Amino acid sequence: MLITADRVLVGSGKYLEDGAVLVESDSIAAVGPREQLTDQAGPNATHLVFPGTVMPGLIDAHVHLAFDGGTDPRAVFQGSSNETLLQDMRRRAEQLLLSGVTTARDLGDRDGFALRVAAEIADGRTPGPRIVSAGTPATPPGGHCYFLGGEVSGADEVRGLVRRNIAAGATVIKVMATGGGLTKDGPRSWQSQFSPEELEALVSEAHQAGVPVAAHAHGADGIEASVTAGVDTIEHCTWMTADGFDLRPDVLARIVEQGIFVSPTVSPHWQMAARFFGEERTEALFDGVRQMVKAGAKLVAGTDAGVGRAGFDGLTSALGFYAHLGLPNSRVIDMATIDAADALGLGAVTGRIAPGFRADLLLVDGDPLADLGTLEAVRAVFAAGRRHEPREVTGHA
Repeated sequence: MLITADRVLVGSGKYLEDGAVLVESDSIAAVGPREQLTDQAGPNATHLVFPGTVMPGLIDAHVHLAFDGGTDPRAVFQGSSNETLLQDMRRRAEQLLLSGVTTARDLGDRDGFALRVAAEIADGRTPGPRIVSAGTPATPPGGHCYFLGGEVSGADEVRGLVRRNIAAGATVIKVMATGGGLTKDGPRSWQSQFSPEELEALVSEAHQAGVPVAAHAHGADGIEASVTAGVDTIEHCTWMTADGFDLRPDVLARIVEQGIFVSPTVSPHWQMAARFFGEERTEALFDGVRQMVKAGAKLVAGTDAGVGRAGFDGLTSALGFYAHLGLPNSRVIDMATIDAADALGLGAVTGRIAPGFRADLLLVDGDPLADLGTLEAVRAVFAAGRRHEPREVTGHA
């Protein structure tokens, strides 16, 4: 298939005007000027002439397909049968795809269901983005999201869970380094959950298998412990303490030096944050992200879809947060494409429009470098070369 367009996003903030993308099977075969690739494709190729922008498919680096994105996702999750849960997860995956997301990292479910959905998507039985799944997240007894089944205590049990997840097909390991708001009967968000020895054992076991580690870490102490253990990404990274926030410049400098990616997991409803957290607390959260950007931390886009009223079609809304902080649109788009692919270990596979990369493409009206709002105007999505067009998805996500 040959896709021609007014413009093709071929690099960070770089358009190829009047360009074309030649797709063969699931990969990009060539990228270049319309006239040149039209000749290369030949007269028998299928042509898609598009008066808009072709760009890399978006990447949401933090989702939970097992949760419904409502006001009480834990209750809905625990009240769902296995079959109902699987059906809902399939529908949520499709919703991600139709909003322009061609890769998503699922950071916690139960019984390997996200791995099952990922396999269905990979072989074409279920429409959805490529799913990078962590399987069951590690947490101490009674810890954050203990109801997902990943309770472990001591270095040996931690290593055992890592091995089981990897054997099941997980390509990232998730550790709940601190508590979280979803688990009302567990440790508070700022409280650390694992000893340095347990964190070191988890990271060591994962890295020996060539698998990265994502650390859920709200608390400043938990963030520092995660950095010391050598995790690959820090999720949330809100620098909480019992009485406020404590962004530690020395720890932030280590995050930058070690090349650790940070996913702030911005809700699609970030503009309503002050209503829930208050003006002062909200501004402190926003300022923490500003400081991380200023320090040179590698930020990637993630929404925590499924948790706390975060639906599965909200990535583009969440990206508006970074524009609000003053980041240029080109940088914001990189966070959801090039940089996110690198964070997920897929930088040589997706996130860019270049020969040999997977044909993960998003076709939108208008110019997203000039107006991020055009990301909402999805006309077609290609995931591994398969074309999907937005339509109304029944039910709630």
